[in-house]
Amino acid sequence: MRPLLALACASALTLLSACSQQEEVAMPDAFALNAEAIGRYCGMNVLEHDGPKGQIILTRIIEPIWFSSASDAVAFTMLPDEPKNIAAIYVSDMAVATSWEQPGADNWIDAKTAYFVLGSDRRGGMGTAETVPFSTEEAARAFADANGGEIMRFADIPIEYVLGGPDEDGDNGGAVGAILPAGPAITH
Repeated sequence: MRPLLALACASALTLLSACSQQEEVAMPDAFALNAEAIGRYCGMNVLEHDGPKGQIILTRIIEPIWFSSASDAVAFTMLPDEPKNIAAIYVSDMAVATSWEQPGADNWIDAKTAYFVLGSDRRGGMGTAETVPFSTEEAARAFADANGGEIMRFADIPIEYVLGGPDEDGDNGGAVGAILPAGPAITH
């Protein structure tokens, strides 16, 4: 009887562990930025704004949610009332951008693998503090050396920087803030 009970328990554990493992779903490809891209928060054409852009693709939805700045895309992931069924988060790779004014239509990188410069003197799409994304730490370092700021990974971006607080002028206009608390910056 004990061997039968042991076999039943082992089978049950195997089934439970198989059920608890989630299938890996391939991340959808980024969409090319085009004239029809309207920013989620500003309601304006994304191409009208300088600096890095963002797009988020939700599961079961085949169109991206566009953002006039990379910071807005990061903010979307932190806001409690926004959808959490995120399949992909893409931001402009400023390491290969033509310029700040022309960040590119097809040079998207996975935000979760990007190196972000926070606290630089460059302003994002709506004139607020920006989280400037790069595909390499070297490119992020060169940008930070030229424009100021600290390098961080996506998971380390402080919610206070993205969602709140005044910028150095004391006003954030209700948009992305510039509070940069001491945190896990990359300081090589």
